[in-house]
Amino acid sequence: MEDEYQEFELRLPYGGPVARGRLLSEKGSNGSQKFLVYEGAPARGQVVPSYSERRASSSRLRTQLIEEGRLRPSERWAGHLELAEDVEFGSPSAAAEVMMGRSANGWTRWRTKNDRPLSEFMSGVWAGPNRAWLVRGSNVSGFDLVQRLWLPEGRVTLSASRLRQGVGQGTSKEQLSAFVREDYESTATYGQKQDLVEALHAFLSRVKPGDTVCTISGGLLYVGEVTGPVEQTSSEGGRSNLRRPVEWQSEGYSVPDLPEELQQKLSVQHDVVDITSEQALVKGLGLSDQELEEEAEAIESDPSTEIRIARRELALPEPTPELAQELLVHDVEWLREVRDLLWDERQLVFYGPPGTGKTYLAQKLAEFLGGGPEQVKLVQFHPSYAYEDFFEGFRPKEDPETREVAFRLTAGPLRELADLASREGNRHVPHFLIIDEINRANLAKVFGELYFLLEYRNKAVRLTYSGDDFALPPNLFVIGTMNTADRSIALVDAAMRRRFAFVELSPRTEPTSGLLRRWLAAQERGGEPADLLDALNARIDDADFRIGPSYLMKPGVYRDGGLARTWRTRILPLLEEHHYGEGVDIDKRYGLGPLQAEVAAKRSRFAVQPGDIVWQDEAQADS
Repeated sequence: MEDEYQEFELRLPYGGPVARGRLLSEKGSNGSQKFLVYEGAPARGQVVPSYSERRASSSRLRTQLIEEGRLRPSERWAGHLELAEDVEFGSPSAAAEVMMGRSANGWTRWRTKNDRPLSEFMSGVWAGPNRAWLVRGSNVSGFDLVQRLWLPEGRVTLSASRLRQGVGQGTSKEQLSAFVREDYESTATYGQKQDLVEALHAFLSRVKPGDTVCTISGGLLYVGEVTGPVEQTSSEGGRSNLRRPVEWQSEGYSVPDLPEELQQKLSVQHDVVDITSEQALVKGLGLSDQELEEEAEAIESDPSTEIRIARRELALPEPTPELAQELLVHDVEWLREVRDLLWDERQLVFYGPPGTGKTYLAQKLAEFLGGGPEQVKLVQFHPSYAYEDFFEGFRPKEDPETREVAFRLTAGPLRELADLASREGNRHVPHFLIIDEINRANLAKVFGELYFLLEYRNKAVRLTYSGDDFALPPNLFVIGTMNTADRSIALVDAAMRRRFAFVELSPRTEPTSGLLRRWLAAQERGGEPADLLDALNARIDDADFRIGPSYLMKPGVYRDGGLARTWRTRILPLLEEHHYGEGVDIDKRYGLGPLQAEVAAKRSRFAVQPGDIVWQDEAQADS
């Protein structure tokens, strides 16, 4: 500290009175640096509802001070308390929490008269806002240090048994890398040394007092606040020689019940993990929305705003009759079922013969559910498509300044969309990746380790190229389209079947079977094209090769000669390929002329003939 006797101030809510105190050089039993608050310092008269549970030790100390008369009703400030004497607290945060009656980060709350936070006066501490960290301690050389040491003694530790003495807070990564190379020369692999340097640098130089720290033990997540600087000690077996004091919350939180985004971060397999992106979710653990509202009313500002934003629930909007009408879907309930499948599985495939509107429906549905085309990205698979094209890989790139070409790590469409979906402020907005012709690529080759993430959305994996720890955002949905005439659905491997829901779009079932008739009615055209398509598909035995209605839903079909031209150049070639080598007369069986004759014959059989009796109801007869 620049000045051991530097004075700091703590202003109470709503422009209230100011408490004063200073940081002491003495440390408490767990290594926290003590803080002295002066006699006469004011304290809030009330505490927030969650105070006794979230800050049990500070709550007990406040109660004890009141019972002993050391914290008593103030005669100067109505509704407040004040200290009857100077009081030493175990840490700046404990002092702030007792005076404010709620959770408080003392390293930022205690400030100088010119508004500099206390944390700036700690040597070797990184500047910037406080962060959140996951530190693993449940299986260190076979011991659960969380239950054995961390929680009982108020600490968090890191094993560095061979690291030389004298390595202190603020050591640079370059220095640490040199120390680790020398100190672990023959006892660790190259990869282990790299991981150790990252963990040591975070623990020694990036973690600072006031940061949130989390750890997992026995299926529970424990949360605390770092309350002091790092120290290096000798310990049994070298399992905990780097230590920081921590004030732990009294209760743990069941890991399976945590928000999915937080579970993803907790699954990263490193000793020290920066989880600042989920800091708001950590802060809100154990607090209901009602409790957040009550606490917001008890203080001058609403620190729960960040928590509320992070908690905004992801939702897919309810399909409307207007959407069903726009998409010419027979029933809005069918759209609701598709929406529910997407919500439950996150991945869905529309499959069916060519021309059934799979891609069109996928795009329109994704735009509706995502709130616009900005949240939708489309890619098309093909036999040479690979992981490097889909997710990330090294590709030749030209340097705009030197014009030199070199291979650089480049993100693919899935990585780009995942980064967009996980961006702060976007997490409650659905994003959609549409994969057209999904079965035309080697899926195991394209997805790689992402296959795992499609099924286990609450986990993260180490990426092949970048080495980053990656998880699919909960708000990222995947819609694939599969042409069953191109490759049978039976050839899709079991891994894909398990990870995707499959929805059929076939001329034999709705919403496809009546799509052309609904389109013709909306265009105020006659129903002959729909009759011809029904007659054609009735002659095709293999359902996977029946013809979809989209071939006849284009303006060119209804110009002079357009129907015959479409039939000859678009539809018959598909059927020729299907019957290749079978000796089938395509024109005779599927040609437009024979089908028109069949449709005309059917119509004549059902036409009213002279002498037929026509029944009318009374209203028709009266008219």
